[in-house]
Amino acid sequence: MLKNRFPIFTNKPQLCFLDNASTTQKPDVVIDALKNFYENGNANVHRGLYALSENATENYEGVREKVRAFLNAKESSEIIFTHGTTEALNLVANSWATSNLKAGDEILLSVLEHHSNIVPWQLCAKKTGAKVLFTPINENCDLDYEAFEKMLSSKTKLVGLTGLSNTLGTLVNFERIVKSARKVGAKVLMDAAQLVAHKKVDVQNLDLDFLAFSSHKLYGPMGAGVLYVKAELLEQFEPWMGGGGMIREVHESHSEWNDSPWKFEAGTPSVADVLGLGAALDFLNEVGMEKLEEHEKKLFAEALEKLGQLPFVKILGPQTPENHCAVISFTVDGIHPHDVSGLLGEDEICVRAGHHCTMPLMKNLKVAGTTRISLGLYNDSEDLDKLCTALEKIHKRFQ
Repeated sequence: MLKNRFPIFTNKPQLCFLDNASTTQKPDVVIDALKNFYENGNANVHRGLYALSENATENYEGVREKVRAFLNAKESSEIIFTHGTTEALNLVANSWATSNLKAGDEILLSVLEHHSNIVPWQLCAKKTGAKVLFTPINENCDLDYEAFEKMLSSKTKLVGLTGLSNTLGTLVNFERIVKSARKVGAKVLMDAAQLVAHKKVDVQNLDLDFLAFSSHKLYGPMGAGVLYVKAELLEQFEPWMGGGGMIREVHESHSEWNDSPWKFEAGTPSVADVLGLGAALDFLNEVGMEKLEEHEKKLFAEALEKLGQLPFVKILGPQTPENHCAVISFTVDGIHPHDVSGLLGEDEICVRAGHHCTMPLMKNLKVAGTTRISLGLYNDSEDLDKLCTALEKIHKRFQ
């Protein structure tokens, strides 16, 4: 699907890229946006009173509106640009949580989480005296919603969960999560780094307080990310980083902050990367998220079927498209995941191996690591056939 729009596949026609959960390849319009900025529009934003800078500012702020529309946020001021999901999550932990949490409060995560949605909360807990708790998963590797609901209490101040597990492809039912969290007055954060590339996310419909994602997992450039913050909560945020752009006035004795969202965007931003994100969103709107979901759902079912026919392959996690999306982790009998990945790489098949920055999950699954494939809109049946043929060859090699 649309492989011809991604120059890397023209330049490397044998490439089978199945590591989209790590990063996605970039379509022509994204690469053109980066090239055009540096060739024709390079200037800093928010500062210059000359045409080049004013145009850069207008285009940069235009992407904020594109992100607002993509997430169906109420106001563009709710969209804060960061350098990625990790920085966005750390911003919430350092700007909101450290000012609003205290000893005895609880932060409820899950064992599905990427380290980027664990470590910032551990650091926050050390500063505030709050406690980090983890919701378990059930035998099907779905979130254990009954256990989650039992863990909620008046002490729960923040629920922070992934929308889509980067290791197992488990989809989290945020409608249920938010409904339950609201009963105890908890705020809700979605780590949407994986989810936004595969399914439409409506922050108003879900009633989310915070959402974070990265451009580079959404067919945009590395170096740009987004934090959504519900407007009514922005005043509860203190700036995390100080510097140019986030201030209104600076005096020797004190400083006054800029309005939101700029008071959280200190320093020179990654202008070209944000413009590339805008081009990626235009591209996805052109493709259509519904069309993308339909393509990936069929391909995912096909991947489960084809991998399931290999007797030496064990798939971990939910194995039905109803609660599973895009990502499949598996082990190969008698072969270390790193060996599987390395040998696949010799055939230009790109997959990921290891703990996938989810070490608590690996411990829960009682495995050291897995081999992981993750699908994107340019993947097709030919990629899956090439993968399975290579896996059969590798398995025979180790017999």
